[in-house]
Amino acid sequence: MVPRILRGAVLDALERQAAVAIVGPRQSGKTTLARQIGKDRRAIYLDLEDRDDRNRLDEPVLFLDSVADRLVILDEIHRAPELFQTLRGVIDRGREQGKGVGRFLILGSASIDLLRQSGESLAGRITYLDLGPFSVGEVEATLANRERLWLRGGFPMSYLAPDDEASLSWRKDFIRTYLERDVPAFGPRVPAATLERLWTMLAHRQGTLLNASALAHALEVSPQSVTRYVDLLVDLLLVRRLPPMHANVGKRLVKSPKVYIRDSGIVHALLGIPSLTALAGHPVVGRSWEGSAIETLVSALPWPAFASFYRTQAGAEIDLVIEYPSRELWAIEIKRSLSAKPGRGFHVACEDIRPARRFVVHAGDDRYPVSATIEGIGLSELAREIRGSA
Repeated sequence: MVPRILRGAVLDALERQAAVAIVGPRQSGKTTLARQIGKDRRAIYLDLEDRDDRNRLDEPVLFLDSVADRLVILDEIHRAPELFQTLRGVIDRGREQGKGVGRFLILGSASIDLLRQSGESLAGRITYLDLGPFSVGEVEATLANRERLWLRGGFPMSYLAPDDEASLSWRKDFIRTYLERDVPAFGPRVPAATLERLWTMLAHRQGTLLNASALAHALEVSPQSVTRYVDLLVDLLLVRRLPPMHANVGKRLVKSPKVYIRDSGIVHALLGIPSLTALAGHPVVGRSWEGSAIETLVSALPWPAFASFYRTQAGAEIDLVIEYPSRELWAIEIKRSLSAKPGRGFHVACEDIRPARRFVVHAGDDRYPVSATIEGIGLSELAREIRGSA
């Protein structure tokens, strides 16, 4: 078992809130984490994709009131959205009886679905926590493990597969399952072949500016359709749209977001990259590593810190800008090499926005000053520093 960083946050939330929702893509480890937590609490686990478990909730109020002293885990909650209104009443009655915390652990595979269903009925009664695939802070800190995580991605079944071939096979099945089963369940009907082509095109364009018109021309659909399809992949937590930073610097800034497929293993599966050797010679190699690093760092952000990138029309660029509630800015350049040497565009961009801290993330472990104002740092250490900056 790989210990998950989120476990502590889930336990803390259960001590102060009636319901806690763990949101993440399918197969990211939500059920495993929930069952681990439930072991110590005599939890009742209900998989709402299972007919027998759904039948136990035919009379939900009676059933939930009968187990008021136990944690109830509701997996794949989107299969029974009508439960949210019921949960509100159960939680409110529990509060009146002095049982106002640690009642429900809710698992869901799409952020927008949970937010839409629970936003009106469970406001003030639920805490949301995001669980992605494994990150560099959750695997054993060796170069071999970091490279395996980069190649295979962080989905547990992919990362823990016995070899690269088995991992790639799992990821291809994962993609097929999403296209044929999960996408139709969550969103408007989208032709599987069209969405697969779009997903593959996004993999080829990993970390580039979103150009809906160019994608639409290649797919022979409208730009509005492309935007809707990308929205769906974002909502399913498979794609990240990194917004451009808006700053009053007197320069022309790009306005389009960057788009990243969130799991590097899925990028490599879509592009048919089977091994580290093949990845090293592929044109996507640098952008793949950048995407993996950005996902690690953004996932470590404490709420309500905000992530963006900075780019001017003249080419000055910062790969990742973190803005804290205090308005303090951190500027982060990402390099796949073992040396931390920022480009000229990073220096120019930093002069524009004047960040409080400046980092160059490299592929090694060492931390050292690059200049009087810039630190070279490994990815794992910077993720820990970001996580501890709340």
